[in-house]
Amino acid sequence: MSRQTLLCLAATLLACSLPAKEFSGARALEYTGKAVAFGPRPSGSAAIHQLQAHILGSLKSRGCTVTTDDFTAATPNGPVAMRNLVAKFPGKSGRAVVITGHYDTKILPHFVGANDGGSSTGFLLEMADALQGTMHRDDIYLVWLDGEEAVRQWSETDSLYGSRHLAAKWSQDGTLAHVKALLNIDMIGDKDLHLEFDMDSAQSLRELVWNTADRLGFTAEFPRQANQIGDDHIPFLRMGVKALDLIDLNYGPSNTYWHTAKDTIDKLDPHSFQVVGTVVQAVLKELEGIQ
Repeated sequence: MSRQTLLCLAATLLACSLPAKEFSGARALEYTGKAVAFGPRPSGSAAIHQLQAHILGSLKSRGCTVTTDDFTAATPNGPVAMRNLVAKFPGKSGRAVVITGHYDTKILPHFVGANDGGSSTGFLLEMADALQGTMHRDDIYLVWLDGEEAVRQWSETDSLYGSRHLAAKWSQDGTLAHVKALLNIDMIGDKDLHLEFDMDSAQSLRELVWNTADRLGFTAEFPRQANQIGDDHIPFLRMGVKALDLIDLNYGPSNTYWHTAKDTIDKLDPHSFQVVGTVVQAVLKELEGIQ
C-alpha cells in the first residue's frame, strides 16, 4: 500500500471518528439570512430554484448522500414542479431519525419569510455542518421540504405538498419502516421563543423532547401549553411514524408578523436557533438508545 493511500485512509478514519460538533445558532442565522436574500421563494419560482442550487451546493462537502425527490403537484393554480431535498448521514443500526423543515414561502406581497420558511432552511444547513464527519448509530436524514404553504387557502389538498409526497414515497419504498422518529422544524427563529406543545404529535416523542429541554434549562422556551398544529409532520404521523412538530406560531405582538411583510431577518435571534439546535442534538443522542 502506497504512502499516499495510507494517508488518505488515515484521513478518512479520522473524519469518521470526530466527536459531535456543537450546533451554532449564530451560523444558523447566517444561513437563514443567505436564504432570505434570494427574496420571496414560492414553490416553482426562479428564487426557489436558486435556493435549491445553493442548498445542494452547500451539501457537497458535508459527507452526506444527497438525493432529490422531484414531483409535479396539482395545485389550485395548476401543476407546479416541486422538489424535496434529502441529505442522508449514514449510521450502522439500520434505523433512521429524520429532521424535516420547509424551504418554500407563501405567495404574498413582499413576503420573504425569514422565520416562516427561512429559519427551517438555515437550521437544517447548520445541522448538516454539525453532523459532518461525526459518528452516530442511526442514519440521520435532513429533509428540506417543498410546498408546505397553501397556494391559495389551507386545506387537506392545498398544503403540505412535499411532505405528503415524500411520506407516500417512503411508505412505498420501505424507508418509513426504518424511521424511529421524525422531528419537523418550523418557525423557530422568533426572538420571543415559545414552542407549541402539539397534541397532534406523537406523545412519547413529545415527552422526550420536552423533558430533554427541561433538563437542559430551556423550560421557558418549551412550555407545556397544549395546542394542535397542522404541519409537515402530519403526513408522516398518518403513515405510522412517531413524529413531532417544533414550531412557535405566536410570532410578533398579537402574531402580527406571521404571513406578512414584517417577517424579516431582523425579527430573528441566534439564541432561539441555539436553544432548538442544542435540544435537538441532545434528543438525537437519547434516540440512539431506543431500538
